[in-house]
Amino acid sequence: MAKKPKNAINPMRGEDYPEWYQKVIDAADLAEASPTRGCMVIKPWGYSIWENMQRVLDGMFKATGHENAYFPLFIPMSFLEKEAEHVEGFAKECAVVTHHRLEPGPDGGLVPAGPLEEPYIVRPTSETIIGHMYAKWVESYRDLPILINQWANVVRWEMRTRLFLRTTEFLWQEGHTAHATKEEALEETRLMLDVYADFAENYMAMPVIKGEKTAGERFPGAVQTYAIEAMMQDRKALQAGTSHFLGQNFSRVQEIRFQDQNGKEEYCWTTSWGVSTRLVGGLIMTHADDDGLILPPRLAPKHVVILPIYRSDEERADVLPYCESLKQELEAQTSADGKVEVIIDDRDVRAKHWDHIKKGVPLRAEIGPKDIANNGAFVARRDTGEKKGVGREEFVASVSQTLTEIQDNLFARANKLREDNTCEITNVDDFKAYFTPKKADKPEIHGGFAMCHFVESPEVEQLLKKLKVTIRCVPLEGGDSAGTCVFSGKPASQRGVFAKAY
Repeated sequence: MAKKPKNAINPMRGEDYPEWYQKVIDAADLAEASPTRGCMVIKPWGYSIWENMQRVLDGMFKATGHENAYFPLFIPMSFLEKEAEHVEGFAKECAVVTHHRLEPGPDGGLVPAGPLEEPYIVRPTSETIIGHMYAKWVESYRDLPILINQWANVVRWEMRTRLFLRTTEFLWQEGHTAHATKEEALEETRLMLDVYADFAENYMAMPVIKGEKTAGERFPGAVQTYAIEAMMQDRKALQAGTSHFLGQNFSRVQEIRFQDQNGKEEYCWTTSWGVSTRLVGGLIMTHADDDGLILPPRLAPKHVVILPIYRSDEERADVLPYCESLKQELEAQTSADGKVEVIIDDRDVRAKHWDHIKKGVPLRAEIGPKDIANNGAFVARRDTGEKKGVGREEFVASVSQTLTEIQDNLFARANKLREDNTCEITNVDDFKAYFTPKKADKPEIHGGFAMCHFVESPEVEQLLKKLKVTIRCVPLEGGDSAGTCVFSGKPASQRGVFAKAY
């Protein structure tokens, strides 16, 4: 009987994908559930990945003319009531503050002192309160455009939570802009979609499809919603970022008006766009394997971990200085994205290399007396598992190129998965078969992305609901094309991406 290969994560992806995902988070020490229902504690390694995402995205936002600001966590309920469609979309997810102050209760505990004059909503998104401020700031066309982003936390009361992917409180950025013309606002909406796609593909190594959401999937109150959609390793879709053209819907409600060059009063055209810590979940499900996390070098907190190996104090006296000087040489190298980050792990623990495998550090270098004698290192790549002895000079000189190769390999691997699991479907029976689990006890074994012509209707919506499938988007490339609706046989003018999704 063949020996089962050793791996760090059990169950493996093919055995129980949802449980595997949770085990990867635990093994990589990224986050854990908190005592507050539905919320998570993001631990240092997980938060450092988010900080790197923030750093890159913040630079991309500022390079396109945006500035950071901050707006209140608490939003008066009357603000949400002004925009009926918007509040309807978020009403069931809102956390509401109704009382203030605490005082001793009759049983020795604490009780709220009294009700607020007006309840506050804990920020689910900030269109209404930011719109209120823009109305104060804008008088003339000379005050436009306003291009503001905020890094913040939001609260959406969730019934079923999953670390990073869906939690009651999560971290994100939300951009909010106001423009003098519809054309400028539409250009902004598409620009930020491109920024998100650039970040996803070139930093996360996660291929995405850019597309427009259908009417039923739009952001509440938006005229148009655009999104980037990625395929995870279980072939489900993950919406990884959205950009909304809000038209004049919010500006009319919030009275965001300006005088144009001719002295005529007009309403602003507004946009909003955002990504969240859900991206960390996307990173895990795009690249991790049955040994744990695999990090794209451009977002890895550390690129190389040096592991000293010695059996005596005499060997230690030789090994540690060698490791320290190698660390300095590696850190003196620069990649296309900056300094090479290196750590030395000299902890006295067994099998510590597994810690770094599970955390996804791109390169590991083991250094023992034999390596020093050969003026080299024993180096392992996390993406391929390749291990080999290399000369010190070669290792240092090639480290930047190796990191680039790892980044490119991760993207190519994820892109191949998507290509291999994307299918053009032309009839409803094939569509049903594609999304019907192949085994009753393994509901995750189903198709991936289905490309189909369609016409929106209640009947189509019911079928999709039964199959637990959604229209992810109408791709910007190849979405507007004439054909026949797979579901009704009627003439169709659009082609969508269908998938099961997170």
